[in-house]
Amino acid sequence: METKTKKNYWGRTIASFLLVLFSMPLGHGLMIMMEKFMSEGAMHIAGFMLGFVGLCMVIIGVFVKGDTRQTLWGLIGGLLFWTGWVEFLFLYYARRYGVNPEIENGVVVTKPEYLILPASFGMWMMMMVMYVFSTRNGCDFITWIQKVCFKDKRKVIVTQPMTRHTSIVTFMEINMILWALYLLLMFCYDKNFLGDHHPVTFLVGVGCLIGSIFMFKNQLKLASWGANIRMSIATVIIFWTPVEILGRMNFFHEFWVEPDKYAFEMSSILVVFIALGIYLWRKGAVKKRTNAPQTPAGKEN
Repeated sequence: METKTKKNYWGRTIASFLLVLFSMPLGHGLMIMMEKFMSEGAMHIAGFMLGFVGLCMVIIGVFVKGDTRQTLWGLIGGLLFWTGWVEFLFLYYARRYGVNPEIENGVVVTKPEYLILPASFGMWMMMMVMYVFSTRNGCDFITWIQKVCFKDKRKVIVTQPMTRHTSIVTFMEINMILWALYLLLMFCYDKNFLGDHHPVTFLVGVGCLIGSIFMFKNQLKLASWGANIRMSIATVIIFWTPVEILGRMNFFHEFWVEPDKYAFEMSSILVVFIALGIYLWRKGAVKKRTNAPQTPAGKEN
């Protein structure tokens, strides 16, 4: 008996992957440029407004038609929200209360805002408890936890999914995964626990790299543009973890931490990111028109 093999959607998977991948250095670059060229007061106001715009985009995405477009609203809104209302707020309070950066050999290796980020671990766990006990969802990690913890009682404890708005799902996905991986990295870098050159830190990077390869392989099977982009969020953030670790070990130069010195590279990434966003937005419009119900002959809308 022949076994049917699922088709691999290389084009949409690579496009989705690159869209999310390029958002990583762009997010870093935006924050650094704001820190460098804006006064402290103006920067914090701009950062707060950035987060507010992100939140508005996510809410707008709830009312937009089409899975792909809702996903894009949630993705861009989530990135702006994270940068403005998470990173910049940590930066504001770190500076306000005089938190010193971590310095090695006269070089800042960890900024103050990231040093206080691990204090949010309890809040992250609070959110995870809600997800683990209150919703049935498509996250393989949460589903695995539910199966391990609840076993045959899973269907009783986790009976139904939450109300699903694609924009909100995307927004929560990107923020929760970014939060989780930042906590993991800060734990690994902390010399009271491991340290950035500890073998376990290196193994975490290797494990994430291998995991991202398997995730990308699964992503290839997703025919829907929206689902593919949402899967890319998890795949890229897991993939970006070894990039962060190798950069920390000075294995290569992270040019996105000096966007003013690498204007051509950053501009090229921005152009490709915008082009991919427009392409995926138009793909969402095409799908919407294709799936639109036909108007009976003789009737007009």
